[in-house]
Amino acid sequence: MSEPGDVVTVEFPGIAETKRRPAVVVSTHLYQRTRPDVILGLLTTQITNATLPSDYALQDWEQAGLHKPSTFRTFLETVPATAMRVIGHLSERDWQGIQQCLQAALAVR
Repeated sequence: MSEPGDVVTVEFPGIAETKRRPAVVVSTHLYQRTRPDVILGLLTTQITNATLPSDYALQDWEQAGLHKPSTFRTFLETVPATAMRVIGHLSERDWQGIQQCLQAALAVR
């Protein structure tokens, strides 16, 4: 089972095409224990375009296993747990920043 805050690579559908890209696991252990899929949020290297209140520029992107500066965007997708490969894990400060973005974007507390 993956951990919330894991950085993974997965075939992620985009607006124009589907391609292998990094993402972050945002689903809980409870969700993952009861379902065959995982909820992911998009990570992008197009950081100049990620300026919305629900976007977060990773501070510790290298520690997370990424090769370039990256930004979380609240673009969510579910994928089968078997379709992804874990490459790292977010620092606590980056995970907290992403959780704030999710709270800003979704009608949850």
